[in-house]
Amino acid sequence: MHVNLLNVLAFWRPKKPPVSFTTLFRKFKGLIERNNRILELMGDMGDKLGGEYVFDKQYILSSCEQLEDLVFKLISDLSVLNQDKNVELFKAYERIRHAIHEELSGRHAFDQVSLTIPLESLDQGTVDAAGSKLNNLGIIRNTLGHRVPDGFVATTKAFFAFLDHNGLRRTIHEAVTAWDGKDEAAFDQMCVEIREKILKADIPKPLAADIMGEADALVSRLRREGDKGPHLFAVRSSAWGEDEESSFAGQYESELGIRQEGLLDAYKMVVAGAYSPQAWRYRIIKGFHEEELAMGVGFQLMIAAECSGTLQTYPADPSQKEVMVVNCTPGLGAPLMGGVIKSDTFYIERLAPFAVRSTHTEIKDQLLELNPEGGTVWKNLSQDEGKTPCISKEQLVQLARAGLDIESFLKRPVEAEWCYDADGELYILQARPIRFELQADTLPPPPAPDVEDTLMAGQGIIVQQGVASGKVFVVENDEDLHDFPYGAILVSHFTSPRFSRIMSHARGIITDIGSPAGHMATIAREHRVPTIVNAGDATTRLQTGEEITLDAGNNVVYRGIVPGLRRYELTSQCVFEESYEYRLLRRLLKRITPLHLVDPKSDDFRPSNCTTFHDITRYIHEKAVSELIQLSERRELHETKPRRLNLHMSLGLTVIDVEDGMCKTDEDLELKHVLSVPLKSLLDGMCQPGMWCTRPVSVDLSSFMSSFTRTFSVAATSRIGRNLAVVSKEYLNLHLQLGYHYNIIDAFLSESENDNYIYFRFLGGVTDIERRSRRASFIAEVLERFDFRVEVRGDLVVGRIKKISLARGIEKMNMLGGLVGYTRQLDVVLQSDEDVQDHLAVFMQQISNGLGEQDEQGQRESSNTYTG
Repeated sequence: MHVNLLNVLAFWRPKKPPVSFTTLFRKFKGLIERNNRILELMGDMGDKLGGEYVFDKQYILSSCEQLEDLVFKLISDLSVLNQDKNVELFKAYERIRHAIHEELSGRHAFDQVSLTIPLESLDQGTVDAAGSKLNNLGIIRNTLGHRVPDGFVATTKAFFAFLDHNGLRRTIHEAVTAWDGKDEAAFDQMCVEIREKILKADIPKPLAADIMGEADALVSRLRREGDKGPHLFAVRSSAWGEDEESSFAGQYESELGIRQEGLLDAYKMVVAGAYSPQAWRYRIIKGFHEEELAMGVGFQLMIAAECSGTLQTYPADPSQKEVMVVNCTPGLGAPLMGGVIKSDTFYIERLAPFAVRSTHTEIKDQLLELNPEGGTVWKNLSQDEGKTPCISKEQLVQLARAGLDIESFLKRPVEAEWCYDADGELYILQARPIRFELQADTLPPPPAPDVEDTLMAGQGIIVQQGVASGKVFVVENDEDLHDFPYGAILVSHFTSPRFSRIMSHARGIITDIGSPAGHMATIAREHRVPTIVNAGDATTRLQTGEEITLDAGNNVVYRGIVPGLRRYELTSQCVFEESYEYRLLRRLLKRITPLHLVDPKSDDFRPSNCTTFHDITRYIHEKAVSELIQLSERRELHETKPRRLNLHMSLGLTVIDVEDGMCKTDEDLELKHVLSVPLKSLLDGMCQPGMWCTRPVSVDLSSFMSSFTRTFSVAATSRIGRNLAVVSKEYLNLHLQLGYHYNIIDAFLSESENDNYIYFRFLGGVTDIERRSRRASFIAEVLERFDFRVEVRGDLVVGRIKKISLARGIEKMNMLGGLVGYTRQLDVVLQSDEDVQDHLAVFMQQISNGLGEQDEQGQRESSNTYTG
């Protein structure tokens, strides 16, 4: 038998001594500081998109470089903490870093993007793949719930695959390089030659197969549903930037009434249209770099329209106050958009019930309709047909509601193209923001609402400026998010990254507590949702269903809808969003700030699923806190000598001080020697009158014996002794075994609100499961009343709270101290559910009295106990 001598010798090689907990704790603190710096930098980059600051490409390069360095070091910090190489995290980091560098260099990374995407799969994360126009339609369909013609999009990845397959990207680059930038005739000739090469080019077989396969699947489904057709397609441009700040209206090609066999040729026509002289000049005038041209192409089934038109949710004419403008014509809308046909015009009030303010009708003599054989055909109208308005009042109301929905999503006044079919169904065909050619400083200021309509003013911290009007929806737990209505203003006690799931639905956010540097704040800035955090008592002042206007820019909440504020917000945007630097930063932030790893309990919460730097940061923060709790339980890591803390109650507590948690003294340790903020606060709570009962209680034998049939899974207790506290000035990890009850408390409380958290776990008891469960429900209700997120499984109770101020953290620890003392033997006396409520009332009164006394003492004294 062959024996590897090196392996044998390696067995006898002395192992490295474990890193001390003190060293690891300092590494944890450094990790938290780095985490905060990353969130602050992401917040700063997000703020730049808000229009308040001027920035250049050097700022972008510097910020990306800083982020890369910070995130790399953050992973390295975790590697020290968990003694793991974290290979998957480093792989995710490298993928993201590579994509950022590709973007900075003018190349585009298409991670896991297919050549075609159905409209039903489009969302806010697919805009780079689908192009702006079709992606907007996908969101209007999938998120807002409005009808959009069925179809799919050939992605921007397909566009580059098509160019590269035929060597056209190099050809175009060489032609642009050779042009002197002045000779207009040469420019026009260059466009002609490029377009001819595109029209003669071959579509790669995988792309052709995907386009034809998607079309076949769509038509086959319709035929199974009884729709015999004809099934004709509109093939439409969907370029980067189209229907965004630069509309590109009328610059690119659209092919209408295309049969299936003509789809591939139509694709090439649309791609070639990107290189027409007028489209190319438009990009140059708007400051688009050549590498910013990325063309998605949409394929949508055409609707046999009875009536088509446009809707402007605000008119360009400022003399028209608070109205929407509808222009419409019978049949298809292409002639209306081309300005070659007469149309009816309606002015509608912006507020429900959307009354028609005025009407101007024309005598229409022609309409354009679909040709069953393909293409379109003109049809003459009789005089009576031409006089009749082509849209009803009911349809105008439906159209107005849809327009305001889209306006809220785009956060701009909207111009939408639409049609009604023969069954009276409304379809949204296109939607783009309207650009008002007004500078912000030339607009009149918004009217000041009445003072008596002010519900909140100057409370909280502004995360994202803006104005939002809508109905309040108070979110108390994660389950409430399932019922969150589109267009509501989210009001919650907490901030939570879980709000990302409804962020595109929310018009505004207000929270009682929270940090502007937290994960949710980053997501709110990414979605540009007007947000105020740390407002104190919004959940008690604002009720679900109440209509309010949130002016996040001035930190004010008004009762009801304030139309003047909304108009000012929608029309006062600056033109900075049309700059190259703005567009580049916005594209880069898609690799940086979106958060996909939301729920730590999910199977998807793992390094391989990190697709942004925010994902990596969130994952590491969550794992670092968990790792610290586990490390604190390992006795072999503690180099500081454990010392007994003498208290007036028989707690039997041993303390290990890792960093300035106790006074340096040779005396026996007492309460006065405790400097650790969380431990001192906890013990103060235990010492409150009525919290630590020492009276003996009786317990029946069957309940007592039932406790021995259980297996307690608190492994830490067997390793580290019965009652142990690991402390620093800001940190506490406490394990308590009080009889048959087990408590774990892990807390970090400092001046930095974003770092603060408290973790509480309770398990155990000496009675039957029914009484133990009553005590669990008692503990859970107390924790919920003090704003903890609570989980209960049998008699196991886990509570968490984070991102709270130092003062609030001290209050919560006081309560937990009282709770631990009060509930030691509570299961024995909880004979009924009524007992639970009785004791709940007693405890809440006693803890309230104790907190009140501490507030009074804090006002009388200038104590440094908690802050110094």
